[in-house]
Amino acid sequence: MRRDILTACIAMVVFTVLLGLVYPLVITGVSQVAFPGNANGQKVYVGGKLVGSKIIGQSFAKVVLDKNGKPKEEEGELLTQADPRYFQSRPSATEGGAYNAAASAFSNRGPNDKATEEADAENIKAYLALEKPYDPSLTTAQIPVDAVNTSASNLDPEISEANARIQAHRVAAKRGLSLSEVDGLVSKYTDARGLGFSGEPGVNVLELNLALDRLTAAPR
Repeated sequence: MRRDILTACIAMVVFTVLLGLVYPLVITGVSQVAFPGNANGQKVYVGGKLVGSKIIGQSFAKVVLDKNGKPKEEEGELLTQADPRYFQSRPSATEGGAYNAAASAFSNRGPNDKATEEADAENIKAYLALEKPYDPSLTTAQIPVDAVNTSASNLDPEISEANARIQAHRVAAKRGLSLSEVDGLVSKYTDARGLGFSGEPGVNVLELNLALDRLTAAPR
């Protein structure tokens, strides 16, 4: 029995070292050499400043100011609203605030859940309020589903091409660009289907907005 206990202890130590230390270090080393960008979260820098990640959605909002030009607050939090100069990401409902990368999760609410119905209605209302002034023909039926529903992670970095084409009217007007110029950027930053057949084409919002800033010389 003593021999069995000794063997078990040795096996536990050996496998702890192999699988808890050696294996993770080897995998980390290989990933840093083979694909460092993916291993480090595909971080995006502009002028040495970290502005986001290609694989994590984020907010493109601005602080709401009062009549005196001071930031408005509500319950100790700064009030923000969508910045009309930028393409807006897919809705997010992470705990602790939208696009909270530390709280990525799916709500698990079904399509017939009242909370889902209310959230969708609010997202539709906000989308129309933001886009319809620049595209008067826009109707509720034309709003893409990704402009209404959150993604499984609540951190989708892409929006559909249809969503981007609608937003292009607003962005072009606010940036003083032609619609064809903005549509050209949308096409440039639209990714193809995975492996050529999986999923739908998507537009990376961060990359598209950074390209807009470069084009109009308006740094974030």
